[in-house]
Amino acid sequence: MEQQKRESFGSRLGFLLVSAGCAIGIGNIWKFPTVAGQNGGAIFVLFYLLFLVILGIPVLSMELAVGRASQKTIVKAYQKLEKPGSKWHLHGWVCIFGCFLLMMYYTTVAGWMIAYFWKFSTGEFVGLDNSAVADVFSKMLQNPGEMGFFMAITVIVGFAVLFFGVQKGLERVTSLMMIGLLTLILVLVVRSLLLPGAGKGVAFYLLPNIDNVKQIGLGKVITAAMNQAFFTLSLGIASMEVFGSYMTKENSITGEAIRISILDTFVALMSGLIIFSACFSFGIEPDAGPSLIFITLPGIFINMPGGMLWGSLFFVFMTFASFSTVTAVFENLVSSMMDNFNMSRKKSVFINCILMLICSVPCVLGYNILSGLHLIGGRDILDSEDFIVSNILLPLGSIIFVLFCTTKFGWGAEKYLAEVNTGNGVKMNSKLIIYFRFILPVLILILFISGLI
Repeated sequence: MEQQKRESFGSRLGFLLVSAGCAIGIGNIWKFPTVAGQNGGAIFVLFYLLFLVILGIPVLSMELAVGRASQKTIVKAYQKLEKPGSKWHLHGWVCIFGCFLLMMYYTTVAGWMIAYFWKFSTGEFVGLDNSAVADVFSKMLQNPGEMGFFMAITVIVGFAVLFFGVQKGLERVTSLMMIGLLTLILVLVVRSLLLPGAGKGVAFYLLPNIDNVKQIGLGKVITAAMNQAFFTLSLGIASMEVFGSYMTKENSITGEAIRISILDTFVALMSGLIIFSACFSFGIEPDAGPSLIFITLPGIFINMPGGMLWGSLFFVFMTFASFSTVTAVFENLVSSMMDNFNMSRKKSVFINCILMLICSVPCVLGYNILSGLHLIGGRDILDSEDFIVSNILLPLGSIIFVLFCTTKFGWGAEKYLAEVNTGNGVKMNSKLIIYFRFILPVLILILFISGLI
C-alpha cells in the first residue's frame, strides 16, 4: 500500500527537467566560464567533457538507482537495500544534513539574483559608471534587511511550490522554469555573439590553444577539469537520489543519467559563450566567481544598447537556474521528513520552511553584522558552509555511494547493474564494475585531498 501512495512524476520530460534543474545551479553558471578562462579555454572544456563521462555519470547513475530500487528517500532507501545489521543508513542522515547546509547559504545567493533582476528592471543601474556598479553590490551586502528580504522570498516561494505536491507543484513549476531558462539562454547567446569583437572570446573558449595550457601546466588544467566535472552535478548528498525514487521502470537509468548530464553541460557551455563573448567584446578579462556576475557583467550590460532589458533577462535566467535547484533540494528535505517521521506533506513543508528561514539568517548576517566572524581557514560564513558541503560532504558521500553500489558489503554490483539496466535505453556494461570499484573511489579521493589542501 505504501508504495502505491508514493507520488511520482507525471512525465519523463518532467523527471528530466526537474533532475537537470537540480544539477544546473548558479555556481555552475558562474564557475564554469571562470574556471575555463583560468585554465586555457578549449582544452579545459575537452577534459571536462571526458571527466563528466568517467566521473559524473557513474555516480549519478548510482544515486538514481538507489532511489528507484527503494522507492524511498535516502535514510529509508539505505535501510531497505543494506544487509541486516549494517550501518550504511547513517550516511543517509549526513546527506540530509548536507542538503540542509547547502540551502542555508544557497538561498542567500539565490536572493541576490532576484534582487538584481529587480534592480535592473526598475532602472537602478541606468547612468551608473563602473565604480558605482561595484558599489551597488557592496551596499546590498552591507544591508541585512535587503538581503534577508530576498532570502525570505526564495525560501517561502520555494516551499510554497512543494505544498502542492510532486506533480502539481515541483514538476509543473520547475518544468516551466527550465523551459524558460533554456529559451533565455539561447536568446542571450545570440545577443552576445552579435556584439562587436565577440569572435575573440569564442576563439579563446572553443579553439584549443596548446600555448595557453603550457603556460598554466597540463596537470593543473586536468585537475581543474576533473573538479568541475565532479562538482557540477552536486553528487554525494543524495540531492538526486530522491528523483530516482519518483522514477518509473520504463527507461534505463544510464540513459537518463546521460540526458541529465547533457542538459547540465549544455547550460554550462552556453553560459561560457554568453560570458566570454561579452567580456572579450568589452575588453574585460573574465573575473572570478560572484564579482563576474554582480560587477563585471552589469558593467557590460549598462554599456550595451537596451542594456536594461538584457540585464533584466540575464538575471531572470539566473533566478530560474537558482530557483530550480532550491525547489529540487527543498523537495529532498520535505520528502525525507515525510518518510522518516511519518508526516504529512503540508506539515513537513511548514516545519522545513520555518527551520530554513531561521538557519539561513547567519549567512545573510555574515556580510554585515557578523562580517568579523571567520570560521574554517579564515573563511566567512557562506564560504565556510560551502567548504563543508563542496570539499568534504560531496566527495566523501560519493565514495560511500560507489562502495555501497559495487561491493558485497553494501547493496552489491549485481543488484546495482540489474536496477540501472532495467528499462529501455543505454545499458551499463558489467565490465565497468572493476573500474567503479577500484579506480573511481581513488579518483574521487584525489579530488577530496586536493580540495582540503
